[in-house]
Amino acid sequence: MRNTPFTAALRSEWLKVRTTRSLMGSLSAVLIATVGVGALVTAFLGEAESDNPGFEPVSFSFFGLNFGQVAAICFGVLAVAGEYGHGTIRLSLTAVPRRETFYGAKLAAVGGLALAVGLPAGLAAVAVGQMLLGEHGAGLGDPGVLRAGFGCGIYLALLALLSAGAATAVRSTAGALGLLVPLVFLISPVVGEEAWFLPDRAGQQVLHPVPEGPLDAWSGTAVMAAWTVAALCAGLAVLRRRDA
Repeated sequence: MRNTPFTAALRSEWLKVRTTRSLMGSLSAVLIATVGVGALVTAFLGEAESDNPGFEPVSFSFFGLNFGQVAAICFGVLAVAGEYGHGTIRLSLTAVPRRETFYGAKLAAVGGLALAVGLPAGLAAVAVGQMLLGEHGAGLGDPGVLRAGFGCGIYLALLALLSAGAATAVRSTAGALGLLVPLVFLISPVVGEEAWFLPDRAGQQVLHPVPEGPLDAWSGTAVMAAWTVAALCAGLAVLRRRDA
């Protein structure tokens, strides 16, 4: 069996993203939603909300992340499930017959691009948000502020990878979204204390300069990373065992 070098497989995955409108659109939406929606909400509601007890200016500037994470999920899912839906997975595995190489290159492209977009999105969201809040905002040098911006990028990259792993496991766009949307958006409000250990709640602890609950910023990120690793391992197991 001919083995394809990892760098060649990675270039192929980058080319797929660059030439697929849905994937480029999802990546662009991560940036636009996270920064743009957050800026709009902060500009129109920030001053009024700042009078409420417990107002946290840093996490408030990440309001757009509610929409940006939807785009990150779509990017991760479509990067994998799109190939199953269009039947191009057979061509991909013919070109890169070693499945671990194919999967690793796919994940490197998904995670790397999500991080490359997520980091500037997170930093811009917090910087613009604090500027718009004016005297009600926090300084960028205050404890936890820049960490929140970088943490937002890490969270988005992990979420995209988790989505790619889930999509590899179920091999369906609808199936992956049907699994991920409830997990990320619907379960946390109804499960009580256990919600702290769900991927969305845990991963977003880093957005708070002073996190509440049993997890701090980086232990929450570690829990999110554990969910991601579990999804990626499930995806790899299915990819190894099942035909394209």
